[in-house]
Amino acid sequence: MKTNVLQDTQRILNLIAKRDLDDDEKKQLIDETVENFNSYINPGFLKYRKSFSSDYVAVEWADNGSTFTCVKGIEYIDCLGGYGIYNVGHRHPKVLKAVTDQLQRQALHSQELLDPLRGYLAKILAELTPGNLKYAFFTNSGTESVEGALKMAMLATGRRTIVAAVGGFHGKSLGALSGTSKAVFRKAFIPSLLNMRHIPFNDLNALEQTLSCLQFTGDDAAAVLLEPILGEGGIIVPNDDYFPGVRRLCDKYGVLLIADEVQTGMGRTGKMFCIEHWDVEPDIICLGKAFGGGIMPAGAFIGSEKLWAPIFNNPFLHTTTFGGNPLACAAAIATINVLLEERLCERAKTMGDLFLNKLKLTIKPYTPHIVIDARGKGLMLALEFADTDIGFRVSKGLFREKILVAGTLVNAKTIRIEPPLTITLEQINNVINALNKVLKEIASEMKPQLTNELINKIIPLNIFQHTVLSRQL
Repeated sequence: MKTNVLQDTQRILNLIAKRDLDDDEKKQLIDETVENFNSYINPGFLKYRKSFSSDYVAVEWADNGSTFTCVKGIEYIDCLGGYGIYNVGHRHPKVLKAVTDQLQRQALHSQELLDPLRGYLAKILAELTPGNLKYAFFTNSGTESVEGALKMAMLATGRRTIVAAVGGFHGKSLGALSGTSKAVFRKAFIPSLLNMRHIPFNDLNALEQTLSCLQFTGDDAAAVLLEPILGEGGIIVPNDDYFPGVRRLCDKYGVLLIADEVQTGMGRTGKMFCIEHWDVEPDIICLGKAFGGGIMPAGAFIGSEKLWAPIFNNPFLHTTTFGGNPLACAAAIATINVLLEERLCERAKTMGDLFLNKLKLTIKPYTPHIVIDARGKGLMLALEFADTDIGFRVSKGLFREKILVAGTLVNAKTIRIEPPLTITLEQINNVINALNKVLKEIASEMKPQLTNELINKIIPLNIFQHTVLSRQL
């Protein structure tokens, strides 16, 4: 061993046990964290972190409710939500208690004896999910859920082609990456990816044409894989007739519909599952992120009895070591209980409508030269800017004002606003005030540039008619 690992691990365990640090310990923790990221994780990450610069470093230490606290004791309102995992808030007492209670008795399962919480959770999901969805397979992440759903679709149909959306994001492991649409993530791995067709989102004509052509050539699609709202694609909400039309076309061509609810599910958009906004029953629902209550990594995919039939005779066609473990199941059961008991789905709609209205009023003086749009559903919201540089400047400015946000991975001009569903009105107002301050500063800095642009360039009258995806394409 290059260093005394025993001594180092004990020192770190002592650190974990502490609630508070003195100034010397704080400085040591910050310095070592930066060094460890640079030397042992990936130095590239630090270039993209608003929490790291030559004159300031923020190292997280604690969280509660709708906030994170850094090791220096500074509290940040969380509008990033860990990319959508904190729907019930940070360390919700009921979820934390369920996991702790289970941990006091048993942490992981034997793989041979029957584990009761997995059975209870599967039954709960059968009752909670729309339509005839009944059987569940538990995973450790949303990406794993998508991987499993793709395998189930291929087994059930005997087909291999999958249709997904331009702007979609489904994960970065090889199967899920096939459905993800951004070239920078896919290009190096294309020879190993699944047989995938990407089409414009929110375009039924494109979907029908693709399914028809695949049928004609004998490459019939196994499934259409879609997020109900494009998350990393920029929080793109479809027309109300889109998903009913997708369901109709899937039925017409004998294709399964997979709803990737990893980011949109668990109350985020004002319904338990976003697809319920349009009264559509998918063939498979994929869950992750918030499914574990912000306490445990957990995911699932749920399908009908007919879909599950191919693995009844051989359940070992798809297995997992840690998926559905007792701690994760305890967290998921408690999360569902909290969402229902505290009516957080309804709260997401109410607070989301209020938040979005405030965002639209705030950006109005800066549209379209700085901000193009504010949009979303429930508390899955976004701001889209004129370019990526402005988006990053706004994100960094909000960080300075103790607000956490981040860009979306496929559409870099857009920053997501996905706070816990427990966010308070006071916290929303603090975010709006901070945003107004940051936009004023940027507008002031850009004033000479904007004046020159207006002299030399006529802004098109139909600028608002262009969709985000048409600009990307």
